Amino acid sequence: MKRDIDKQLLEWSRNNRRKPLIIRGARQVGKTYSLKHFGKTYFEEIIYLDFEKYPDYAAIFEGDLDINRICSEIEMLTGQRIIPHRTILLFDEVQNASRALMSLRYFYEDKPDLHVIAAGSLLEFVFSEISVPVGRVQFLYMYPMSFHEFLLARGLDELSEIIQGEPRKLSSVIHNKLITELRSFFFVGGMPECVKAFTESHSMVESWHVQSEIIKSYRLDFSKYVPRINIDCLTEVYKSLSQGIGRQTKYTRLSSNFTIPTIKKAVYMLEKARLVKNVFSVNPPRLPFEYSAKQTVFKPVFLDVGLLQYVSGVDPGEEILKENLLSIYNGAVAEQYVGQELLITQEDDLYYWSRQAKSSSAEVDFIARRNNEVLAIEVKSGVSGTLRSLHYLLNSDEHIDEGIVFSSREFDTLPDQKIRFVPIYYAGSPALFGRIIT
Repeated sequence: MKRDIDKQLLEWSRNNRRKPLIIRGARQVGKTYSLKHFGKTYFEEIIYLDFEKYPDYAAIFEGDLDINRICSEIEMLTGQRIIPHRTILLFDEVQNASRALMSLRYFYEDKPDLHVIAAGSLLEFVFSEISVPVGRVQFLYMYPMSFHEFLLARGLDELSEIIQGEPRKLSSVIHNKLITELRSFFFVGGMPECVKAFTESHSMVESWHVQSEIIKSYRLDFSKYVPRINIDCLTEVYKSLSQGIGRQTKYTRLSSNFTIPTIKKAVYMLEKARLVKNVFSVNPPRLPFEYSAKQTVFKPVFLDVGLLQYVSGVDPGEEILKENLLSIYNGAVAEQYVGQELLITQEDDLYYWSRQAKSSSAEVDFIARRNNEVLAIEVKSGVSGTLRSLHYLLNSDEHIDEGIVFSSREFDTLPDQKIRFVPIYYAGSPALFGRIIT
């Protein structure tokens, strides 16, 4: 499968100022596959250490962190020579070997010409317990497959290229084809194993079986947070968050069975595991957004649109029959999809707007940036007259540069109102947010 991270890894490997790289991301988003594929494609030799499958490998890093000794022992263990520029050293599931993470600073200082990548999940928990070698390592975050990556996996390269470009009006045939593929993505999601099952079998049911397996593995992971968190609370909050997509929420609404501090800790743990991202309200919406972010209310964005529906208990067989793409799960699926696509282009720096006034329900789904511009984003199926909150914000705040409405309708503009109607399949377009595709 072609992934966007492939280009980022290649750029990293060719950079003269390269540092050891840490790949972060939730479980089963494709980190291992991408690293092995990259190694096989661009290096003569791969030395791959999986610290989950072979926990004894961690013993190499006990004691001192002398890189010459460590490399010598790795060579003896694997029977492979470590040769700079020809060998790539891959540490996988490195959350199980915290000292291997700590050693990365010494690889940078003592063997800067050696290509080293560490990958793992739940790394945020490890970072809270060790000294992170800031300034001596680089980081990349890996997400589930975006819609354009899904199209690539389906062999629809031309369609993938279209939705990476500047939004424009397409022929009705192409528009309808993209809407059809997006409907499939809503139910399959972007977890690589789910996409693989769907692509090979042409059966959504097969992808749903894989979703079930992934969620079960995540719930088993919950036990790894003990004694950090109450498992029953974590499970309940996880489901409540999945049912609150698209709605502003407070901690008190996530459970009636636990205290607020316990609920907050559960939400914090789910965010650390990258299973949920809480998008906070900003008012006024000014750059940098974090200065005006209100942390007491938030809207959750799930890791993946396919997993969302499984966790929330939605009946996909019933929802898939709905003709209007944006009505699936009462519109929550469409907002989830847009949210997870925006998190990629915004590099997790995503917010929404709500009016801070009594008896006011004015709210705009997302606030994002395009270079130094502020964008107000709505996910709607209606015409411009129904966009009361968006019109209010555009008319009352001169700092909003443009309103973008993602919907299933074709491309259109209202330049006098600073609004563009953009087909929802463009939600992850780098060009829409001022980024050049290479």
